[in-house]
Formats: sequence, structure tokens, C-alpha cells
Amino acid sequence: MAQREPDIHVADLRKTFRVPEREGGLRAALRSLAHREYRDVDAVAGISFDIAPGEVVGFLGPNGAGKTTTLKMLSGLLHPTSGAVAVLGRAPARREPSFLRQITLVMGNRNQLQWDLPVLDSFEMNRAIYRIPPEEFRRTRDELVDLLDFGDLVRTPVRNLSLGERMKAEIAGALLHRPRVLFLDEPTIGLDVTMQKRIRTFIAEYNRRHEATVLLTSHYMADIAALCRRVVVIHHGEILYDGQLSALGDQFEAVKTISVTLGDGGTDLSVYGEVTARDGATVTLKVPRADASRVAATLLRDHVVSDLTIEDTPVEDVIERVFAREATRA
Repeated sequence: MAQREPDIHVADLRKTFRVPEREGGLRAALRSLAHREYRDVDAVAGISFDIAPGEVVGFLGPNGAGKTTTLKMLSGLLHPTSGAVAVLGRAPARREPSFLRQITLVMGNRNQLQWDLPVLDSFEMNRAIYRIPPEEFRRTRDELVDLLDFGDLVRTPVRNLSLGERMKAEIAGALLHRPRVLFLDEPTIGLDVTMQKRIRTFIAEYNRRHEATVLLTSHYMADIAALCRRVVVIHHGEILYDGQLSALGDQFEAVKTISVTLGDGGTDLSVYGEVTARDGATVTLKVPRADASRVAATLLRDHVVSDLTIEDTPVEDVIERVFAREATRA
């Protein structure tokens, strides 16, 4: 079977911004009027990856890592400084109508609907912009409204919606033309836990129904864990990791956590590993990943154990340590 071309292809992609700089004070301000100095800032510093059709990939990194800049280049809002980028076989920067009708960019902190119009009227505007046939538009609109449990709120002006309701409307409006590729930049930012879960469920269902390719950024690891098997981790514009989410800890976290509940009292377990917590008869140990099975077997042999679990470090803790480690190196 022939291998399908990737929906998203990025090779040595770079984006450099030229920004003015000067020292503080009146003298420096006057001097800059005659001779302004600049420096180059690499927002994206030569990243490469491919995303296959129908794949949902998490794009992780701290603020300023280059995530949003990358999404803007992939959607054609920014021109790359150098490198190659193709989405659905097209150069995004050309902004061809046939290309734009197959992608969408949703930014959780940006309002794309008309503030004073009812949601339905904003949807109608999108129908006209994308030239969606009326019957197809109504069918897609009703499907999206049903999936998002939006109901009669479509008749409410956007400005009267809560943040969660507006985010649902934004996502529905961005998908009316049934794009094949979704760029989602913090789609659940500021939402409560219930609304975050509903948005995640909707994205997963849209991906399943339409085999859409999704590149998702989020600071909520619950979003990533629920939707993405693969993650790309970026820091200072460079890729630190590209692979399975489940294997992230294998590369960046060399320890596992053992939680053991003893039936023989408050025995000192520091000889087995680093004791990180104690709650009555339950002790939490941090041990080298390679030694976890051996330490667990030794505990079961040497003590009366009523409960024992071995866990990987939570992925959000792994990510936090990766970023902290890279920040100290910078």
C-alpha cells in the first residue's frame, strides 16, 4: 500500500524578527532618532516535522517558545524567513482560496465572530465568505450545534455569551466549511473543567467523523492527554522532543514513583530510595526508573505490605522540568 503524503510538512522552518532596541533614558531616546539599532530574534529556529492525515498532535512549549508563530506560518498569516512548509501540498503563505477553504485557525484568546450580531448571523457571514451551498451549510451547522450542545444560544448576540459559550460558538464558526486541517491555539483557555471536557470531546468527535488533521497547543495537559498520542515539544524556537506522549517520561525523566502502604508501622524506607512524602503508614518513594521493579520486589520481601503502586511521573511535571532545565541552560 502506497504511503500517503503528510498533510503538514515542515523542514528547517525559521522565522526571525528584526526588533529595535535601545537603552533607557532621554539621551538614548534622542540618539535612536538618528541611529536606530536592531537585533534579530529567532522566534522559530529551524524546526522539522511531518503530520500524517487524520493525526492529532500536541504542540507543547512555554510562553514565547514559538508555538503561535509556527501556527501562523502554517496557516499563511506569516511568511517564513527560510525553510520549507507545505500544508495539504500547498504553500500557506500564498493564501490561495482553495487552500484557505481546507484549513482553519482557532485562537482561544482571539474573537473571530461579530461581537454585536447573533451567532446565527455570524455563521451566515461565514457561509457567504466560504461560499458554502445553503443545504450543506444548514446540515453542517446543525451537526456542529448538536455536537457542542449549543441549542438556542445561536440566537444570542456574541457579546452576551459567557466565555465558554463564546468559545463553543467560535469553534463551530471556524468549522462550518468542514476544514481538513485544524490549527487550534489554546482552544480551552480560561474555561472551567466541565467546558474544557466538552470542547475536548467535540474535537475528538470531529476528528473521528471527518478524519481531520489537528495540531493543538494547550497549557492544559488534560487536553493533550485526552486527544494526542504524539507530541512535539518546542523551546526557544527549537524542537526538544517529537514522539509518543507515553514515551516522553522515558527520555526526560529518569525516575519512577513508588507508593507503598506498610502493615508493620512507620519503618524508615530511605534505604530504598528518596522519600518524598509520608502519610501515616503510606510512604512515597522516588527511585531510578531502571530500579523500580527491583525495589518493589525488595519491599514486598522485607515488609508487610498492604498496598503498593508504581507510577510514572505525571506528564505535566515532566514537561515542567524539561522547560526548567532548558531555561537554566539558556
